[in-house]
Amino acid sequence: MAEEKINTAEDEISLKELILKLKEWYLYLLSKWKTILIAGILGGALGLAYAYMKKPVYTATTTFVLEEGESGGGLGAYAGIASMVGIDLGGGGGGIFKGENILELYKSRKMIQETLLSQDTFEGKQQLLIDRYIEFNKLRESWKEKPELANLNFSADLKGYNRLRDSLMGKIVENINNGVLSVSKPDKKLSIIKVDVVSKDELFAKSFADNIVAKVNQFYVETKTKKSIENVAILQYQTDSVRRVLNNSIGGVAAEIDANPNTNPAFQKLRVGSQKKQMDVQAAGAVYEELVKNLELSKITLRQDKPLIQVIDEPVLPLKMDKIGKAKGIVFGGISFGFIAIIFLLVKGILKRIMSN
Repeated sequence: MAEEKINTAEDEISLKELILKLKEWYLYLLSKWKTILIAGILGGALGLAYAYMKKPVYTATTTFVLEEGESGGGLGAYAGIASMVGIDLGGGGGGIFKGENILELYKSRKMIQETLLSQDTFEGKQQLLIDRYIEFNKLRESWKEKPELANLNFSADLKGYNRLRDSLMGKIVENINNGVLSVSKPDKKLSIIKVDVVSKDELFAKSFADNIVAKVNQFYVETKTKKSIENVAILQYQTDSVRRVLNNSIGGVAAEIDANPNTNPAFQKLRVGSQKKQMDVQAAGAVYEELVKNLELSKITLRQDKPLIQVIDEPVLPLKMDKIGKAKGIVFGGISFGFIAIIFLLVKGILKRIMSN
């Protein structure tokens, strides 16, 4: 019992000392209210200046739904039969190129570079997107001391290798990937993809978003259906070739009959030519019939492999603007600097006590 009373007394003393210490520090800070107030006013002024100088940032958002084509399209049985005679109906336009890869495709240099080299109308004049990007970022001003950069013209013929141009393009693509372009799936369970383009230039943000969505989606569809399209083209060529052979064979039969209109049954040799031509017609007809079937099946496969991409929302002017308000800048700056002043005063007071002891 005696030990419990001692422990309770020590706890009460410790709590009392803590309260006294807090009160002491509170009075210390209260005595420095002028310093804290000046720091808050200075922070508020800096926050106001930052809000005034900080340019607004615009966000262009595009959302679309991606539905993958059904590879094979339920034609497995037909494809198996066709493969037995050496005919490939496709059904695998993009076995490796799956829907998730479209997210990385948006970030590829090829797609971003093609988008930057696209032309659009800005304030009544035609301009490349990369020239617009260089203009509002004031990059040419920093290139004045470098003539090779200052005279660089992206509107000229871009064919061939140019180390300086390609290096500059690589840096711009990297900057766009790091702070301008964002591609994501808001819900992993859904097939909706969201593309955000953030920029200080409202017109650039909208144009870049529109162009890159159009280019990437077109490239994605073409890649997914490339093999099926090639199969359709090959089968179409074969079908047309056999059709010409069939037409020539039918014409040959008619020519043989016209050459011997009243053949004597006793002379069977005279009928050999027309019989051969008829056999050619039958053989070509059978091949043509099978090719037409396979051609129609391959066209169905192509339609099944083609993914559906439907835009849901696209950026519309005026875009969403993110700007720090003057009141918000004053409050945030004042609180931040006031808090920093309090921390500084506390550290200074603690160090002073340590040194005095």
